[in-house]
Amino acid sequence: MAKGIRDTLCNKQKEESMNLPNKLTITRMLIVPVFIVILMLEYYVISAVVFILASLTDMFDGMIARKYNLVTNFGKIMDPLADKILVVAALVCLVQLGDVPAWMVIVILAREFTVTGLRTAAAAQGIVIAAGTTGKIKTILQMIAIPALLLQNWPFSYIGFPFAQIMLWASLIMTVVSGVEYVVKNKNTFNE
Repeated sequence: MAKGIRDTLCNKQKEESMNLPNKLTITRMLIVPVFIVILMLEYYVISAVVFILASLTDMFDGMIARKYNLVTNFGKIMDPLADKILVVAALVCLVQLGDVPAWMVIVILAREFTVTGLRTAAAAQGIVIAAGTTGKIKTILQMIAIPALLLQNWPFSYIGFPFAQIMLWASLIMTVVSGVEYVVKNKNTFNE
């Protein structure tokens, strides 16, 4: 009887951790090396398409998880991490290609390390810190800015409107705002 209960619990855990939203999160992480290779070969349009497809997995995994009540601790932790890996990989490559100033990426990395450290400290206490609204806005702005940069501001380049730069600055501002918000809201985590 105990074996049957244990098997049922193990199967439930497998179903929870490998549901469709979590598979989409893992897929996003696996796309990152492909994206990097394509971008470093300077196939900007293809890399923008790959980045957009990877970004869409973020949107769909969240929608599916909420709609079908498939929200898991794995998803709460790995979904934002997958976003960070994708965005940081893109930004570091764009620094190397000369399209983004290194100091901006340093600010973004500092925020990401801080929030990840905060989440790790909370997880050690059995607390899962899910992404907040400002963090989600930051991610959306980054996922708009990066393809715009990859496409060298197309189609706005024809009218001289610096859309990509505006989105990059907006995402940087939201990066700082959301980072401060995470620290303030969860400062008690550091006291344990």
